[in-house]
Amino acid sequence: MLFFKKKHKPQTEIDLLKEYRQTGDLSVLGKLYEPEMEMVFTIAMKYFKDEDDAKDTVMQIFEELIPKLRQHEVENFKAWLGMVTRNFCLMALRKKNLIVTNDEIFTDEDSSENHFMEFSTTEHLNDGFDVEQNLTKLEDCLKTLNSEQKQSVELFFMQEKTYQEVAQLTGFEINKVKSYLQNGKRNLKICMDK
Repeated sequence: MLFFKKKHKPQTEIDLLKEYRQTGDLSVLGKLYEPEMEMVFTIAMKYFKDEDDAKDTVMQIFEELIPKLRQHEVENFKAWLGMVTRNFCLMALRKKNLIVTNDEIFTDEDSSENHFMEFSTTEHLNDGFDVEQNLTKLEDCLKTLNSEQKQSVELFFMQEKTYQEVAQLTGFEINKVKSYLQNGKRNLKICMDK
């Protein structure tokens, strides 16, 4: 006699988010986080340039997710996690007495070119705002952008694509991509200021 096991449909990101919000089960959070750990590590390396700091960040971000994912309604986990990671890294750099400007980081003691590094920043879409309190508001504000701006902003800032990659993925001309990003950032800032 053969018994057939009913195949369980693999859980989607949305299912895992919902289950974690309801249960607080860390194994569910682990299933959600594990596929994105490499992305978190890569973002942390970009900011810290140190493997140990990046590894520590991967663990610290997981700990931050424990309360945050039960407080916030997240629609796109990967994009949201990327933003949380970048903001975490920026805050850590600020605590280490580094000055962070729109596209550059330099130390208080020495702003010579040797201590200068460029990176793609979100400027940070939420300049001067408490990240934890405004993630939901930012998600709502993203919805107010026109489709070209929203698509460009999500690809460039949240998925860390270059202008060229955004242009290739969307079919927009590079000058249009830059315009959509500039207008999108301005509109997000206006929306977040309300």
